[in-house]
Amino acid sequence: MSYENTETLPQDTQSLPQEAKQIFMAAFNAASEDGFSEDGAHEVAWNSVRNTFAQKDNGEWYFKAEDLDSRSRTGAMPGG
Repeated sequence: MSYENTETLPQDTQSLPQEAKQIFMAAFNAASEDGFSEDGAHEVAWNSVRNTFAQKDNGEWYFKAEDLDSRSRTGAMPGG
């Protein structure tokens, strides 16, 4: 089984941002082609999404790099 487009993804992916849906679909399809079971391919796909996106307490998904943008990048330098 493979997904042809993001509209055919499982219901539990519908709250994901479009980019996360694309990651899910690509990871699922690759895992399926590599011989994973459907359950195994879903697990690979969700892990791939969670490597790049995180979920807020309210259920909203966001790109993890936004966490970095909200923090100061200067910090204390070693030995300084």
